[in-house]
Amino acid sequence: MARAYGGQAAQSGSLFDEAEEQAAAAAAPLAVRMRPRTLDEVVGQKHLTGEGTPFRKLTDNDAPMSLLLWGPPGTGKTTLAYVVSQVTRRRFVELSAVTAGVKDVRAAVENARRELGMSGRQTLLFIDEVHRFSKTQQDALLPAVENRWVSFIGATTENPFFSVVSPLLSRSLLLTLTPLGDDDIRGVIRRAITDERGLGGSVRLDDEALDHLVRLAGGDARRALTYLEAAALGMPAGGLIDTAALERAVDRAAVRYDRAGDQHYDVISAFIKSIRGSDADAALHYLARMIEAGEDPRFIARRIVVHASEDVGMADPTALQVAIAAAQAVELIGLPEARINLAQAVIHLALAPKSNAVIKAITAASADVRAGLVGPVPAHLRDAHYAGAQALGHGEEYLYPHDYEEGVVTQRYAPDSVADRVYYEPSAHGMEARFAERASRIRAILRRPGGSAAR
Repeated sequence: MARAYGGQAAQSGSLFDEAEEQAAAAAAPLAVRMRPRTLDEVVGQKHLTGEGTPFRKLTDNDAPMSLLLWGPPGTGKTTLAYVVSQVTRRRFVELSAVTAGVKDVRAAVENARRELGMSGRQTLLFIDEVHRFSKTQQDALLPAVENRWVSFIGATTENPFFSVVSPLLSRSLLLTLTPLGDDDIRGVIRRAITDERGLGGSVRLDDEALDHLVRLAGGDARRALTYLEAAALGMPAGGLIDTAALERAVDRAAVRYDRAGDQHYDVISAFIKSIRGSDADAALHYLARMIEAGEDPRFIARRIVVHASEDVGMADPTALQVAIAAAQAVELIGLPEARINLAQAVIHLALAPKSNAVIKAITAASADVRAGLVGPVPAHLRDAHYAGAQALGHGEEYLYPHDYEEGVVTQRYAPDSVADRVYYEPSAHGMEARFAERASRIRAILRRPGGSAAR
């Protein structure tokens, strides 16, 4: 069922008098009461709400619009839609794709057309979690968007290029919202404590509890306000919410973790060393500890990707693929769901056979380069495609490996200064044992004595 807001009741007659409306507003959740009323009150997302941005221009000029807001939960998608309706004085109708169907969409559009024809008043149709609509349900929106019977705003936590039909996507301006920073969340919390629409200064929050609340929020303003409201419930006037009170309210122990201090480095060090030591259980503990403390999941993902090559390497070449897939999942869907992808990568890497041959190889090669062992590129390997190259002897006596049975031929590739260096020394662990055998056989062919002049 659609819900309509934005002053509609005052203009068309209401079942509630003003006192009842105020009582209903007071009973609303703290996150709803603290919803910004203007774009200047919106915390974060300045790349969307700042002066001169397309979204700001559309709003300030009361222009018809069709928008898709894509971002993690609690970043302000519903808030932006609501603010647009307030600033432009449009009738605000909200549908949730979780419960609404095609019938509800068509009814909302028909009511919008009727309102437009009778009073000339525009309707802003906001559909939360629009990605949950089927193709048929999304297609039902197209006539209304195409003919501007409504200004449409759809909110999604999933990549709209995969979850929204192309016709609707092409008719909409796609705006990406980012998780709020710690300072943004602190600002939201402090405003809620002092603002009359919020707690009106009825409680206080100590600094340690504030830091814990910011970590728990994980960039989600709605979650921060929900936890704050739970902690303030039953608190005496002027009471102090400390960490213990917050822990009791949200049933979440405070994880002592300073993202800029020792804990940050100690925990990530223990995390990597646990994976290197093949202790999946310990690695999962440290992973959970970082996630619960609000560590940036992208930082965790980056370390996993590095570890996949540094400590697993060719012993299990699929480890890097799994690690990169987990990192992409973090970017695509974010927390909390991405913790599952991270955990899968951690388990895979912890249980994989280990080899540091890759990092040893590139380290040794880099050391020689830094030491000046570079040397000229052998003439037979130089580029022979430009005019005059042949006169310089470039490319002469080059042996094309595909012309030989094994695809390998005795030939010199490295400069003379490092011709006998061996950088990659495979271990006998996992898949790398197979690579070790092949690497040895290839080197024997490449460096066979008595070869051609190109060797």
